Amino acid sequence: MTEYWYKRAVIYCVDVDSFQDSDGDGTGDLRGLASRLDHITRLGATCLWLNPVHPSPMRDDGYDITDHYGIHPRLGSLGDFAELLHRAQDRGIRVMIDLVVNHTSDQHPWFQSAVSDPDSPYRDWYVWSEQEPEDRRQGMVFPGEQTETWTWHEQAKAWYYHRFYDFEPDLNIANPAVREEIKRIVGFWAQLGVAGFRMDAAPFVTELTVPGVPDPPKDLGFLTELREQLSWVRGDGVVLAEANVEPSAVPEYFGDAGGSANRLHMMFDFHLNGPLMLGLARGDAEPVAEALRNTPDVPGPAQWATFLRNHDEADLSRLSADQREEVFAAFGPKPEMQLYGRGIRRRLAPMLGGDQRRIRLAYSLLFALRGTPVLRYGEEIGMGDDLSLPGREAIRTPMQWSAHRGAGFSSEPERGRAAHLITRGRYGYRKLNVTEQRRDPDSLLGFFERLVRMLRECPEIGEGTSEVVDLVVPRQVLAHRADSAEGSVLFLHNLGEQPVELDLGRLPGTGPDFGEVFGDQDYGDPKPSLRGVALGPYGYRWIRLGRTNG
Repeated sequence: MTEYWYKRAVIYCVDVDSFQDSDGDGTGDLRGLASRLDHITRLGATCLWLNPVHPSPMRDDGYDITDHYGIHPRLGSLGDFAELLHRAQDRGIRVMIDLVVNHTSDQHPWFQSAVSDPDSPYRDWYVWSEQEPEDRRQGMVFPGEQTETWTWHEQAKAWYYHRFYDFEPDLNIANPAVREEIKRIVGFWAQLGVAGFRMDAAPFVTELTVPGVPDPPKDLGFLTELREQLSWVRGDGVVLAEANVEPSAVPEYFGDAGGSANRLHMMFDFHLNGPLMLGLARGDAEPVAEALRNTPDVPGPAQWATFLRNHDEADLSRLSADQREEVFAAFGPKPEMQLYGRGIRRRLAPMLGGDQRRIRLAYSLLFALRGTPVLRYGEEIGMGDDLSLPGREAIRTPMQWSAHRGAGFSSEPERGRAAHLITRGRYGYRKLNVTEQRRDPDSLLGFFERLVRMLRECPEIGEGTSEVVDLVVPRQVLAHRADSAEGSVLFLHNLGEQPVELDLGRLPGTGPDFGEVFGDQDYGDPKPSLRGVALGPYGYRWIRLGRTNG
């Protein structure tokens, strides 16, 4: 790949059914999304990530797929999808889709065939056990909603494995026919024009499940096979993986033992996200600094995807029990705000009490950290959540475009997804929407547009190295820098509510074009000596130290 476009990207994540309704059925669709691409363009996002769009019974928000080659009828047709790709390309936006191949729906024709006849060609496409496995009640992903990972199927007269819900049987990755089918799925969508895939549950996609073995072996070589297939069809195609694995395992997900970057292009940075949430909860930058210092080494072409809130719960599983309780106390103190004992099912704005200073600090920090930032739709206007909805649905309410009836999302606000519009309180669509914020240059939306533009002017963030500045600063301050062949940038973030003043001295890389390029307020011109550098409560400053190529 001659250009690592994903290192300079801003990824915007969308639930199609919650973004824009075009036909009045109360549910968002592909044509509606296409009609709102100019909003994404103006925001500055360059890559659109779509959550599952395939046919599904929708028992798990579309992750229970019945046809990996189709489009769910409620979202439109394959022709509508192709038109979306065309319109996005015209605006310089790449499109990624979810690749959900760890499991299928139990309504998938493959599984229906597998259970109907032990001699079915699809029988071995799933994982079976004739005897009740000893690890039947181990390895649940959704504790509290799952009671087992092996379920007896009366028609098949055998136990089948499901890492997730019992209506999502796992595919047998050890079967060469399954692997070839997954590669065909990748090739099909890449040939159609998608720029890449967000791989759901990547560690489980490599798992060679064996009954009675709770920690089965993994074949990470399959990731190499998938990358080769994608590269053959589309040379600049990218796989972004959901892989919340131990730090020691990270390098082998990016490449093989020989040091080649021949597996995943990108991974979500769960190792940084937990400490980031902890730091914001405490008003203490040290957890973030420690996470940055301990970042696993990855190959040059590899990239982290950084985020504050994604499409699931805020996963705190990598924090200690005490640390997790601290974050719960700060951001999700009520039981109905928590999920699976490990996460918080709220959007960031209400987690931070709607405090614009803290919200902007958090996103300034996210965009300044090494990697590629990922935004969830609605974050750019500070959307809220609806905790009366079950599970993860709380953060999947429709996009709020205007104060008009139906929030500009749908002409039929009583139907489909539109019935879940947030209507009351400070996060109701009549008070909080795109149209109102578009009129106000000081709005959160205006802030995001400036933030994304500034990221464009600081390619050191995505393409360079990142390190914590090794100087004594107050615990609430994170001072770090990014360096590349193009120059050096210093970032200062005050996670505390008290103002501070820093003396950093003249740093390496300081040149004639030294100067502040972004901040929460006008602090005046900083001096290259970096003495008496002020930061207000929840303040942030991006200071260009110098350029090396003009």
